[in-house]
Amino acid sequence: MSKGAAAGGKAERAYAGIIKLIVPAGKAAPAPPVGPALGQKGLNLMEFCKSFNDKTKVYFDNTPIQVQITAFTDRTFTYKTKNPSVVHMLKTCSGVPKLTALPGKEWVGEISIRAIYEIALVKQEDMPHVPIKGCVSQIMATANNIGLRIVR
Repeated sequence: MSKGAAAGGKAERAYAGIIKLIVPAGKAAPAPPVGPALGQKGLNLMEFCKSFNDKTKVYFDNTPIQVQITAFTDRTFTYKTKNPSVVHMLKTCSGVPKLTALPGKEWVGEISIRAIYEIALVKQEDMPHVPIKGCVSQIMATANNIGLRIVR
């Protein structure tokens, strides 16, 4: 009996590894990339797919969602999802189909400061230690680098 179990607490599970994937929202299936990644660790594919699809149904279809899966040796897992990437949200908000090849020299679209602030509020959930002003600054720099002009 382990010390944790003897003390009345839960015994810690043996850690098997971390799997990081980018999966389209609501489209997790036992096919690649999810199937091979989880199959290597012997995890239940359908349990993950159903849970992930249910959790990400609030997003538009095919929105790329970052997921970090922690696998344990007893073939169980836990996972955390992050919000979509800043670049994806900027492309969606501005309606630009393709980003620039010449950052800072060629502008492919425009985005308002209000939209950038809204994106910062969403992304601050993933970066709780960064103040909102820092998030806005980072997103403005990203918008500039992908060819979006910031307008009032």
